[in-house]
Amino acid sequence: MALSDIDRGLLQQCLAHKPRAWENFVDRFLGLVLHVVDHTAQSRSIRLSSPDREDFAADVFLAIVEDDYAVLRRFRGDASLATYLTVVSRRVVVRELLKRKTASRLGGNGSNGDVDGLESQGDGEVEQRVSNREEVERLMEGLKGPEAEIVRMFFLEGKSYQQISAQVGMPENSIGPTLSRAREKMRQASAGS
Repeated sequence: MALSDIDRGLLQQCLAHKPRAWENFVDRFLGLVLHVVDHTAQSRSIRLSSPDREDFAADVFLAIVEDDYAVLRRFRGDASLATYLTVVSRRVVVRELLKRKTASRLGGNGSNGDVDGLESQGDGEVEQRVSNREEVERLMEGLKGPEAEIVRMFFLEGKSYQQISAQVGMPENSIGPTLSRAREKMRQASAGS
């Protein structure tokens, strides 16, 4: 798909620093950028909180305006502007995810800490890693085989989905559902005791 006249005009207005050009650009492409943020995080089994989602979108728009719209100046018009911005957005989000993950491994504070913990494996605070080791070990008694091993590695050893996947030989995208099933069994065991 070629560059549309609307997008061409919007692009030229931004590069010429016309009044309201940037606001119009953001209004036109915010939905696209948020979609890319959501899709990129989802493809990595990361559930983003609303503030994290907004931070990633802001990172994308910041990358676009850096160096006097250098990203837009590099656009050749061979494809639609939306296609180009999708690629740019995805690259920025992946780069930021990797930065946060690296910062969390080094003990820094990558925005909300552990990228694997950006609400990626549960529904908010209730689903955070269990801090009481004895309670987890007691509840794990009802689990068998790989399920127990995955719970132990995630909750007690603090390993990421990627690390667990490599160690147990299970696809990374199967770790989350396995943990969810194990959590439910552990909840039921906890409620029954």
